[in-house]
Order: sequence, then C-alpha cells, then structure tokens
Amino acid sequence: MAYLGPIKFITIHCAATPEGRDVKSATISQWDVARFGQVSYHYVIELDGKVTNTLPDVTRGAHVGGHNTNNLGICYVGGVDSNNKAPKDTRTPEQKKAMIKLVCKYTNGHPEIQVLGHRDWPGVKKACPSFDVKKWLKEEGIYNASR
Repeated sequence: MAYLGPIKFITIHCAATPEGRDVKSATISQWDVARFGQVSYHYVIELDGKVTNTLPDVTRGAHVGGHNTNNLGICYVGGVDSNNKAPKDTRTPEQKKAMIKLVCKYTNGHPEIQVLGHRDWPGVKKACPSFDVKKWLKEEGIYNASR
C-alpha cells in the first residue's frame, strides 16, 4: 500500500446506498476491494453513528481519482433516496454528530487542512456526498469553510 503523506485534505463521501439501508463498514470495504483492489476510505460512518477506521491514516486511500495523496477519506452510509433513484442527504443525527467529531479531530489546531465534498474536486461529476460540505460546516460553526 502507498503512503498517504501529511494530511492536507479531508474528503467527505457517501456510499450511495439507499436511505435507511443498514450497510456496514465491512461491506463497503469489500465493495471497494472488489472495485479498486483496496479499501478506499479511512473512515466509514454507519447509520447509528458508529465510526470504523477502515484504513490506517498513513496509508493512501482510493477515493478521489488522482487526488488521494495527502487526502483522508470519510464515507457515510447513505446518500441516495429510498427508491435508489436520486441523491439525497440521508445522514442521520447520529451520523452528523459523528462526522463533526471526526472532522474536528483532524482540523482542530490544523487550519491548513481543507475539508471538501467529493463533488468539490475538479473533474468530479457526481453529487457525492449529496450535500454541500462547506455550507454544512459553516452552518455547524465547526470549521472555517471560507477557504
């Protein structure tokens, strides 16, 4: 596995699973290994707010094509409506709370770290993570999202 390097970015993703479907982090990791040959994300946040560290912080993930070096990946279960047809912010209150705690773990004292949604990267044509990360962080008052 390749070395991540110093963390300069955190990218938030959704698993693109239907609202309310209780997919576990191990399943998401299995999907990633089948598709990319490795676990993609450093953390997965399940519906109940359980955070699983699926990839060591020193290992480069496979979550933003061409932009994985220095980039920590966080994925939440959900991101699509219950009919599996349209992007939707399906985060549960527990997932939001866990996401705040996880982002703050890395950004507190490290204002140089940029937090982005997958869709915020150049060339990405996806709705992932199905919400505006910078707007959400600003609304929560947990991070200077003006960068």
